[in-house]
Amino acid sequence: MKIFLDCSDPELIGQAFETGLIDGVTTNPSLMLKAGKDPKEVISEISSIFPWNASISAEVVGDTAEEMLSMAEDFIEIGPNITIKVPCTFEGLKACHTLSNDEVNVNVTLVFDAAQGILASKAGATYVSPFVGRVYDQSFDGIGLIEEIADVYATHGSDTKVLAASIRETYQVAKAFKVGADICTIPITIFHKMYRHVLTDKGLELFDKDWKDLQECLKKN
Repeated sequence: MKIFLDCSDPELIGQAFETGLIDGVTTNPSLMLKAGKDPKEVISEISSIFPWNASISAEVVGDTAEEMLSMAEDFIEIGPNITIKVPCTFEGLKACHTLSNDEVNVNVTLVFDAAQGILASKAGATYVSPFVGRVYDQSFDGIGLIEEIADVYATHGSDTKVLAASIRETYQVAKAFKVGADICTIPITIFHKMYRHVLTDKGLELFDKDWKDLQECLKKN
């Protein structure tokens, strides 16, 4: 059960990593646009935060497998904790097959049904990323998709890990893990919401008050 951050801000990632709760990072072109810097520079900075055996997903783009593989080379040379992220397309799966044969970790992204998950596993993907939130956007069951892919993998002994992506609510994290997700990648905002609860705040307020009252009592004695 691992938690990745879906984030491209090295400073925020570093702060979260210090908690010991973050196991890796996923990025995509949209997040890189927000970062506003050279993607290789950003990925390199994020990579340096984590140990060699973590997973930092760097997404490649291109119309052909060859273009994706060429872009992947720049990221792979950063270090051993780099995972190459490819789309679940014909060309993306070809690139996945080539990379996995070269013992490069691959994350197949933009997965929206179990059939795609099957092909990603067959192509040698290390991770498959079903998009929970976007499936719900189409009025389908995003958590059900996680469960379906996890069940197929368990039945056939697949080594591919189910990485639940497009998480938009804290409850989706718990539900995804409950039905078989190996990893959830979450925005930094969701991470900070996960440890917060109104009853925790109220309980802490009460305990703080009682502790102060105890100190006053001890002074009087």
